[in-house]
Amino acid sequence: VARAMNRRFYRLSLGGVRDEAEIRGHRRTYVGSMPGRIIQGIKMAASNNPVFMLDEVDKLGSDVRGDPSSALLEVLDPEQNNSFRDHYLDVPFDLSQVLFLTTANYLDPIPPALKDRMEVLELHGYSEEEKVEIAKRHLIPKQIEENGLPAGQLKFSDSSITTIIADYTREAGLRNLEREIGSICRKVARAITEGQKEPVGMNPELVGSYLGAPKFLAELLERRLRPGIAVGLAWTPHGGDILFVEASLMSGKKGLLLTGQLGDVMKESAQAALTYLRSNAETFGVEADFYEKSDIHIHVPAGAIPKDGPSAGVTILSALTSALTGRALRSKLAMTGEITLRGAVLPVGGIKEKVLAARRAGVNEIFLPERNRKDVEEIEAELVAGLTFSYVEQASDVLNGVLDSAQDEPIPSKPAR
Repeated sequence: VARAMNRRFYRLSLGGVRDEAEIRGHRRTYVGSMPGRIIQGIKMAASNNPVFMLDEVDKLGSDVRGDPSSALLEVLDPEQNNSFRDHYLDVPFDLSQVLFLTTANYLDPIPPALKDRMEVLELHGYSEEEKVEIAKRHLIPKQIEENGLPAGQLKFSDSSITTIIADYTREAGLRNLEREIGSICRKVARAITEGQKEPVGMNPELVGSYLGAPKFLAELLERRLRPGIAVGLAWTPHGGDILFVEASLMSGKKGLLLTGQLGDVMKESAQAALTYLRSNAETFGVEADFYEKSDIHIHVPAGAIPKDGPSAGVTILSALTSALTGRALRSKLAMTGEITLRGAVLPVGGIKEKVLAARRAGVNEIFLPERNRKDVEEIEAELVAGLTFSYVEQASDVLNGVLDSAQDEPIPSKPAR
C-alpha cells in the first residue's frame, strides 16, 4: 500500500502493550520520559503522512497504567486526530494526513468504540490452488536458497505440494506450509552431505518418508450415509471443514442428549430443530408422539474439538428427520444454515471457506440459505466448478432436497405452525 501511494511506511506492533504512555508518551517530569510510539514512528518515518501500520490491535491489554485501546480512540478518529497531543511534546500534532492500517486475527477482543473508528476488511484464507502457486513461486525457491541446496537438486511436483497442504497443514495462511517445505529441504541437504548426488523429485509417495505419518486426516464422503447422519459445513479460524451430525433414537421418554463439546448456541439450535420437528411431525411423516416414547441423542464428532454457532441448525434437523423416518440422506451432499422455530432458514457466514471445504471433501451438491446466494456469486468461478447449489428459504425445502426421495413421498412445502 505504501509503495502504491509513494509514501513512507512504519510498523508498530501492539501485541502485549498495556501502558497508555506507549501511545500518548510520558510527561517530561518523569525520569527517562520520552514521546509515545506514535510520535516516535512519525519521526522514524521522517514524514507527516506515512502509512502507519498498527499490528495485532486485538492483542492490546490494560492494567493499572491505563488502557492503550482508549488512547487509540483519538489517534484513529479523523475528526479528532488533527490536534493529537502527546504528553511529552505537549503541543497539538496533526495526524489527519497519516494513513493508519490495523491488523487483527479476531474482531471480538477489539472494544466496540475502537472498532467503530475503523473500516473492517475481512481477508479470506488462501484456497488450495492459491497455496500451490505461492509455494511454487515463493516458498520453495526461498527455502531451497536458505538451506543451501544446489540448483536442480530438489523439485516439487504439484501433487506433492497438494499432499503437504492437505495432510500436514491446517491453516488459513502459509506458515506451516513453509515450515514443512523447509523440513524437506533440510533433510535433502543432509542427504547431500552424506554423499547423495542424485536429484530428488518430490512426489506424494516420497512426502511421507520425509515428513512422517500425515498429521491431519480429511473427512471424505466416499460412503453412503446411513439414516440419522447428515453432513454440515463449518467455519474455523483455519478455514472451512465438513461436520458430521449423528442422531439416534432410544427407548425412553422426552430425553435429549447433546454431546461433542457443543457450545450454548449450537445446543439451542438442536433444541429449536427438535421443537420444529415435533410441531410438524405429521407433515414430515413422523409419529406425532415420537418424543413421548423416545430419548434422542445428537452427537457431533470429533468430540475433542469445541464447536459452536447457529449454522448447523438445518443439518441437525436433517439428521433428526432421517433417524425418525429411516430415510438416509443423499450421498455427497452437504448443507449449512440457521433454523428458526417457524422453519425459516436464515443466512450464515464463512460461505467461501465452507464451499472450499465441501469441494475438498468430495461434495457434489450444497444446500445454502437463499440470502447467501450473493456470497456464492462472489467466489471465483473456477473454485465452484462442478458444484451444484440449492438455495432454500424453508426447512421443508431442505428436507425435500436432502432425503432420499426413492423411499417416500415428498414433504409438502407449507408454512410451519
